[in-house]
Amino acid sequence: MASEVEKKWEGGVSAKLTGFKVDHIWPLLEYFFNIHKWVSVVETCYGVEGTSGQPGCIQYCASTSDTGSGETVTKWDLEKLVDIDRVDRCLSYEFVDNNLDYGSYMATMKLLPFESSEGEGTEFVWSVVLDPVEGWTLVGLVSYYYSIMQGMTQQMNQALGAAKEN
Repeated sequence: MASEVEKKWEGGVSAKLTGFKVDHIWPLLEYFFNIHKWVSVVETCYGVEGTSGQPGCIQYCASTSDTGSGETVTKWDLEKLVDIDRVDRCLSYEFVDNNLDYGSYMATMKLLPFESSEGEGTEFVWSVVLDPVEGWTLVGLVSYYYSIMQGMTQQMNQALGAAKEN
């Protein structure tokens, strides 16, 4: 009897940055090799191939953690920029290698303008399609990405707010 292939997981998160238009946020996201400035769980990020922001470029991202027994572990991945649309303010990337127990992984980050009673701003949407990850549920993984997204937008708000003051 053949084993049934598991379906890919699909999920996404979003957050709004009120007071900052898409044109303010895009330069922070477009430079692919600096994601560590916005994602607190990424300690190191640098280009290993190609030019940042150009399809085909690859970045190395890593973070270290203590296992609880005094041993330090480095988790890393290599991410390839697959597509970038500067008009629609959207980029897609995939993992090409990692030690995170991820198989196939494709993500898209998109910036959308919005207007509300709070004012205008940017909605940041991050969606992923990936193979199921051992030890996780889709709900748990989406919740983890949501916390990362909240940190990202907070960092971006702070950076842009400081730039506005200068």
